[in-house]
Amino acid sequence: MAHGKEISADICEVVVQLKQYFDSERKSGPVVSTKDSFSRTAKALDIGVASVKRIVSRYKRTGSVSTKPRKRPGRPPDAVCERAQVIVRNFVRAQNLLGRRVSIEQLRSHLSEEHGLDVQRSNLWRALQRWGFTFGAGRRRDSLKERDYVIHARREYLRRIRANRTVNGSCIHPEVYLDETYVNKNHSQKLTWYWQEDGPWVNKPSGVGPRLIIVNAITHAGWVDGAQLVFEAKKRTGDYHGQMNWENFSTWFTEKLLPNLPEHSLIIMDNAAYHNVLVEDRFPRASSTVADLRGWLSRNHYPWREDMLKSELYDECAKHAPTPEFKLDILAAAQGHQILRTPQYHCDLQPIEACWAVLKNHMADTCDFTMNGLRKNLPDAFAKVTADTCKKIIAKVRKREEQYWRDDETLDATFAPD
Repeated sequence: MAHGKEISADICEVVVQLKQYFDSERKSGPVVSTKDSFSRTAKALDIGVASVKRIVSRYKRTGSVSTKPRKRPGRPPDAVCERAQVIVRNFVRAQNLLGRRVSIEQLRSHLSEEHGLDVQRSNLWRALQRWGFTFGAGRRRDSLKERDYVIHARREYLRRIRANRTVNGSCIHPEVYLDETYVNKNHSQKLTWYWQEDGPWVNKPSGVGPRLIIVNAITHAGWVDGAQLVFEAKKRTGDYHGQMNWENFSTWFTEKLLPNLPEHSLIIMDNAAYHNVLVEDRFPRASSTVADLRGWLSRNHYPWREDMLKSELYDECAKHAPTPEFKLDILAAAQGHQILRTPQYHCDLQPIEACWAVLKNHMADTCDFTMNGLRKNLPDAFAKVTADTCKKIIAKVRKREEQYWRDDETLDATFAPD
């Protein structure tokens, strides 16, 4: 042991125990037998002889006395074969589309009876979590992700975003991810350490309290400079009327985002209603009146009959429906940018969602249940998301994109024979 090294309490106890034993040997007589060193050591330390032999044997074999935990027998958590992932996703998708509940036992039975794969319950549970499955309430959105129209939208999105990447992974056009979120005044952590006899003394107010609406965008370099927008919900702040709608969003988009973007950016956003406002009078809706439907057909020189029902008129309009044109796309195109929307129910393809999680965790940790504290802590929360944070999150999302691309091809090949 090196001089000056701090000695642990366990070593100190061993030193005292050995000193006391050697003192007792000295008092017992002038001669001490050293023939059986194992028994003498065991007696001095008050442990079994077998334990001494085991420790010495380990030291001779490994050159160390550290006791690493033994590897548990059986399959490791990642030993479930890759083929099982496709089988499981195939089965879960089929059951979701039928509106049926899926349990871990049903999956094990399906793997065993249909494919001859015997997987332990715990291994399958861990594998499902690793593959991105969730067990719990609210499965409706997960099942919707596997409907054909959503898969087609996902495929088109992946096709377009892959076209913006070079062979070495760099972007042809800078990729910008934007989103909105909110933080309530009473947003805080639910769990805390407390003395059991006293009980928890955190005096958290009831309700969520007022909220701040936050809008921002990220690139590989972090937050877009000058694009941050924060205003209090239901309270007029400058040009913003206390709610997120088309007027507020388009104002932020044109005045704060577009002027601060790199040239020819690819702007990626979700399908919020105020992101998808159509150009005026582009196409009648199902709720349009009979007169509106007839007028649209007449203006576009499509024939119709006086005896046609409203539903027939709308179907006739739908046959000739033009490609939807969104106001936001026109605003972006005027500045040389393009807009790409993520498919429905796929927030996991938006890296800014993970940035919001980092921000909200900091806000929860520093919450003092006041609006002044909420505003004071927000800059530090934004600072938690650095350029390195964004690069790592975007890299994970890219891996998820590739996983979707491969899995959809595998599933398509599996379902094709049926």
